[in-house]
Amino acid sequence: MIRAFALLPLLLSFGVCSATSWEYDAHGAERFKDLLQRIAIGDTVRISGIVQEGTITINRPVTIWGREGAVIDGGEKGEVLVVLADDVTIRGLTIRGTLVSNLEDYAGIKVKECYRTVIAGNFMDRCFFAIYLSGARDALVEHNRVIGDDSVDERMANGIHLWKCNNATIRHNLSERHRDGIYFEFVTDSRIHDNVSRNNLRYGLHFMFSHRDTYEDNLFLNNGAGVAVMYSKVIEMRRNKFLSNRGASSYGLLLKEINDGEITDNVFRDNTTGLMVDGCNRIHAQRNEFRYNGWALKLFANATACSFRSNSFLGNTFDVSTNGELMLNEMMGNYWDRYAGYDLDRDGFGDVPHRPLGFFTLLVERMPYAMVFSRSLFVSLLDRAERLIPSLSPEAMKDDRPLMRPPDPKDGTGRKDTVTMSNSAGSGSSFGSGSGISYCWSQRIRSKSWLTLEAHV
Repeated sequence: MIRAFALLPLLLSFGVCSATSWEYDAHGAERFKDLLQRIAIGDTVRISGIVQEGTITINRPVTIWGREGAVIDGGEKGEVLVVLADDVTIRGLTIRGTLVSNLEDYAGIKVKECYRTVIAGNFMDRCFFAIYLSGARDALVEHNRVIGDDSVDERMANGIHLWKCNNATIRHNLSERHRDGIYFEFVTDSRIHDNVSRNNLRYGLHFMFSHRDTYEDNLFLNNGAGVAVMYSKVIEMRRNKFLSNRGASSYGLLLKEINDGEITDNVFRDNTTGLMVDGCNRIHAQRNEFRYNGWALKLFANATACSFRSNSFLGNTFDVSTNGELMLNEMMGNYWDRYAGYDLDRDGFGDVPHRPLGFFTLLVERMPYAMVFSRSLFVSLLDRAERLIPSLSPEAMKDDRPLMRPPDPKDGTGRKDTVTMSNSAGSGSSFGSGSGISYCWSQRIRSKSWLTLEAHV
């Protein structure tokens, strides 16, 4: 028995070393499905041409690698690729031809109850659901282009969809023209970073009941309703950009009943509402930039123990709005471009508090149609009077130590713009906003190399 266990590592290493690489030409006589039944565990298949065999099931650990121009077309008969085995890699393919259905979630690549799936470098071409992981663990989804079909709303499902997954990594993907660009439900202990989700019908990112997840360095641009985060706990969102999400019910970021969240170093620009906090506990927002939004921050009275520090509020129509008098949250050391106070001791903080709620903000919260009086002289006078002699705004809704200049991302003493805007596309990566303005975005990633994502509207 001992000798048998001693030989086990040798046998396993022999199995790995003996893996075979197969070449498959779709114009040949053999069907791809038949080849998949002949290959051994750990083998690699390199595909050339266009495979049109309906739904293809992968039921053993293999690598499927597409050569240039390789396509798997499901012919709109159901799923295209279904993964039922652990340790499967799908790389470098164009996937298309899912069936559109109101009853079934047909996907370009569907993974069911598998470990260590890798989906990398694929082009998901107008699939109903594009990449769908159900019950997967330790999955890696990276460097995929996920482009939906927005010609008819009924043909749009989610781009990258995860349900009941754990320890997933979603990185460096582009998702656009789907219902939701990225959708999570019951997804835990996962990392989502360096993705671009834009021009989606509903949400660029939508997740619910998903705990202990980290979202870093993502771009959410021009989505119908922005980003919605609901019914989750222990989330971290760092260095993301929420840009140009506009509409009657659009938000850069909506937090609904979230417990224990860190919202740090993000940019909220040109959204109808930059950040909305509804029914949340212990949300800590710091060093974020709110610029050119309709409402920079909507902080509902049912939020408790939330703190807002070292944030910048620049050029927004309304900096802060609330729906009640109870305020159990803290605002301290933020920069407000409307602050009219002074700093006699030159410590960098204003000597008198700043009250970001004006009379007109409270009026519009109660009577939205009053917006037609925006920027009138009478409204400006009422706003100034409310800030000087508060009578309607909650007593606690104030910043006792407002900054005299925007905070620095490193130490809170001075800040530079984090998004470069120009009137024409430059030589770097750009994300068009549809209005002739380009957003240039580059950042340093953990490996200390430079990452530049390119996406042209």
